[in-house]
Amino acid sequence: MSKSVIYPGTFDPITNGHLNLIERTASMFNSVTIGVAASPSKKTMFTLDERVTLVKRSCAHLSNVSVIGFSGLLVDFAKEQQSDVLIRGLRTTMDFEYEFGLTSMYRKLLPGLESIFLTPAEEFAFLSSTIVREVATHGGDVAQFVPTSVNSAILAKLKSV
Repeated sequence: MSKSVIYPGTFDPITNGHLNLIERTASMFNSVTIGVAASPSKKTMFTLDERVTLVKRSCAHLSNVSVIGFSGLLVDFAKEQQSDVLIRGLRTTMDFEYEFGLTSMYRKLLPGLESIFLTPAEEFAFLSSTIVREVATHGGDVAQFVPTSVNSAILAKLKSV
């Protein structure tokens, strides 16, 4: 395929589940842009710049993946990137219901914007950034759930709090 796609998210932090979807997407498309959302309404562990850096480090082995932070509407970011395809990960039926509503809104705001839904590999089906943050905040070891550089960043962040 020759299309370029966007995989948007907050990535706070990027997990091995996200990375699995990114790697699979990179094998299907010529160009993948990871759009790291500012998400000011969310209380993030990492700043936008920190999240962009962590995603870049995690995806450094993928030559067709770029990482860009953005704020504002995703449809505006898609226009700026000249992409009409979004990749979205689905773990549960709740994810599906939420994403289905978003997809309908995106189509109203930007007709022609398509969403492709991918499910995670089985070993990552339970994994979310929220769970990783919660476990890490309470002293749990999250090394098996995130890239090594992300685990180091989480440990450093928690020491500085």
